[in-house]
Amino acid sequence: MTLLEAVLRAVAALAAFLVLPLLVGQAEHKVMAHMQGRLGPMYAGGFHGWAQLVADGVKFLQKEDITPRAADRWVFRLAPAVALVPYLVALATVPVHPGVAAVDVPGSLVLVLAATSVGALGTLMAGWSSANKYSLIGGLRAAAQLVSYELPIVLALASIALAGGSLSLVVLADRWTPLWLLWQLPGAVVFLVAAVAELQRPPFDMPVADAELVMGAWTEYTGLRFAFFLLSEYAGIVVMSLLFSVLWLGGWHGPLPDALGWLWTLLKGFAVALVVIWVRVAWPRLREDQLQRLAWLWLVPLALLQLLLTGAGVVLGW
Repeated sequence: MTLLEAVLRAVAALAAFLVLPLLVGQAEHKVMAHMQGRLGPMYAGGFHGWAQLVADGVKFLQKEDITPRAADRWVFRLAPAVALVPYLVALATVPVHPGVAAVDVPGSLVLVLAATSVGALGTLMAGWSSANKYSLIGGLRAAAQLVSYELPIVLALASIALAGGSLSLVVLADRWTPLWLLWQLPGAVVFLVAAVAELQRPPFDMPVADAELVMGAWTEYTGLRFAFFLLSEYAGIVVMSLLFSVLWLGGWHGPLPDALGWLWTLLKGFAVALVVIWVRVAWPRLREDQLQRLAWLWLVPLALLQLLLTGAGVVLGW
């Protein structure tokens, strides 16, 4: 890879990282507005409230950046970056087309898994460093949630890796067949539910529960630092949706011409992102005991069953 190609790939990954989460955020505004009858997001800018996201950005820019006096200043200021940057690393390794990824490494699946795990630590850092009891409770909830739902994600991805015989996302997508829609269906359900929980999205938003903890681990954050946490949430949705698209939906395999495979991957990922948004609107928040029960009594056994089924399929040559 030449220096020019490396620069172009990095710029493309950064552009996607800046654009795709904003598109998901705009879609969430509109979907929630329609499903919940919210009229406000439909007015900014005129037609269908197209400027609502711009108005939100201006609002965050105008707010003062405040650091609590008793906070651990360096950790407090670093937490939004820890929550956001790992998703840039993960997005750079997710292919949307054969050869179309900013970074193509043999073990890209492991790299994505490691990066997304680090991103969840930003909420824990924010809660621990804020010198606020609500933030601390939110951070502890984030830690418990991360420990509980990382295992189902790892098991679901291990099943896919076993089925495809590789840790490369490109190879796994190339070896995908329509049979996987049934063969790997339990793992797909486990991954999608656990991914929503790891992103701390409703109905798994206990670490930032506004009705109980003001805003949880984000309570003391204002301005752009708070916006970075929101952006990391949308970036996480993009990464998880594209990962689901590549591994379980075949990525660029579809009726579109081969040259437009990247568009097919993005359309599948956007459809998964809409499902994540719909879940936020349609489901009430779980209690902490329900959260743990779902992870350990349902998702982990189901993921282990999927791993057993995949092993049997590989031995039998499915």
